[in-house]
Amino acid sequence: MNHYPEAIVRLIHSLSTLPGIGKKTAERLALHILHAPEHEAAALAADITELKKSVRLCASCFALTDRETCQICSDPGRDNGVICVVENPTDMAAIEKSGAFSGVYHILGGALSPIDGIGPGDIRLAELFKRVRRSQIREIILATRTNVEGEATAAYIRSKLAATNIKMTRIASGIPMGGELQYVDPLTMQKAMEKRYGI
Repeated sequence: MNHYPEAIVRLIHSLSTLPGIGKKTAERLALHILHAPEHEAAALAADITELKKSVRLCASCFALTDRETCQICSDPGRDNGVICVVENPTDMAAIEKSGAFSGVYHILGGALSPIDGIGPGDIRLAELFKRVRRSQIREIILATRTNVEGEATAAYIRSKLAATNIKMTRIASGIPMGGELQYVDPLTMQKAMEKRYGI
């Protein structure tokens, strides 16, 4: 990279630290930014600065927001008696895009993974249990992922709330529409068989 000026080398390095961006893509992006009109480069820099300044976590559900409470938690049309527990904001966004849920969320910020040193105190489980004690919750939907860590997290939440009279449900999982069985992984196949239904 010594054929580029230091400013370009630094930008390539910075861009290559982003997820999914390798050195070649970072180089292409850096050169695009260099040749873009001044106002476009300035707008990009301003957007990044504003993002870091204004976006924070919702005080209630821990979604990304630019206010104290996110749009979903602030919406009087949402059912506050049903909480969908997810691992990350991207999981919440996927459910929202489906339009199939009208309750509120709780974002854990990860999943239990003892092998990686992630225990109950490292994700927002205490906040979930406190929220359950403070509110009139009828149902908790466990929408953690169907991998080992997600299943362990769902099982932990179920065990901690077993003494309550809150309905606990788990999102269904299985074969995607149009999916071919030969390409389905064993855990997905197991869940599909377990959650089969009558027709």
